[in-house]
Amino acid sequence: MLRLLDSESVRACAPTPAVVRAVEDAFAAADRGDVVMPSKSYVDLERYDGDFRAMPAYVDGETWDAAGLKWVNSHPYNPERFDLPTVMGIMIYTDAKTARPLSILDGSELTRLRTGAAAAVATDHLALSDARSLGLVGAGAQSYAQLEAIATVRAIEEVVVADADPEAAEAFVETTRDRVDVRVGTIAEAAACDVLSTTTPVDEPIVPHDAVGDQTHVNAMGADAAGKHELTDALLTDARIVIDDYDQCVHSGEINVPYAHDVLTDEDIHAELGAVVTGTTPGRTTETGTTVFDSTGLAIQDVAAAHVVYEAAVKDDVGIEFDLLGV
Repeated sequence: MLRLLDSESVRACAPTPAVVRAVEDAFAAADRGDVVMPSKSYVDLERYDGDFRAMPAYVDGETWDAAGLKWVNSHPYNPERFDLPTVMGIMIYTDAKTARPLSILDGSELTRLRTGAAAAVATDHLALSDARSLGLVGAGAQSYAQLEAIATVRAIEEVVVADADPEAAEAFVETTRDRVDVRVGTIAEAAACDVLSTTTPVDEPIVPHDAVGDQTHVNAMGADAAGKHELTDALLTDARIVIDDYDQCVHSGEINVPYAHDVLTDEDIHAELGAVVTGTTPGRTTETGTTVFDSTGLAIQDVAAAHVVYEAAVKDDVGIEFDLLGV
């Protein structure tokens, strides 16, 4: 039977610590060579000012294995033209051994959760062990996932949120103030925190070098297309840079613009996150200053998060079951 899981069901079946552990396992599997992840495929739709993206992967984790495909779009004019979200997606989660489809999940909520989890994994390996403050540049949906996930790996006591939209920043404060000491601040104030997560879609850097703390860890989560760029070149050249995937990051990650202009080269990339997770390459050491995690979002993260959600859904009988194959 195939299990259909909407956004509410995905959220209910995704305990944050479990998603973080599964995503960390997927990064480690990638470093071991135990994943199959073809490059993200784009279907450009100039006629409709949008595109589709196909993200397939197989992960052979330490205690589980699975495969899946996320089919996701980006139609920037959807809200004003059709009153629909810019980004929507579905995840097809399958049994790798038999190829039997196990579940169709809401891909948007899954993406939100696994993106926060990736930042948590990077923070765990690259931030100061006693990090207590979190800065957030961008108060959209991902900012909530960043706080929730990062708080599972560091004892976050103070949060500073900055956003060009004051109402979004105030809404974040109102929603999270019962869990943590949180306030609205400037980008510079957010950047001075022990950990900083940036989640904006800008193509002109908004986080200056001199605002960032000497040992701040930065999760650069906003860049997901060529031309996007949140951090100044000076900040990137001065930092220890860890990326999620080389091909995706040089094409569409935070480093893509300075890389295209030879401001950054391969020598400036410290490692992929999987190598840091396994210990093949060191993460933070006593001498390490500012660190940056360049996240573009990987299909292996989607498979890992879907694994957690599906197992919980089966255990608690969440979602709708139907016989897709008739076998």
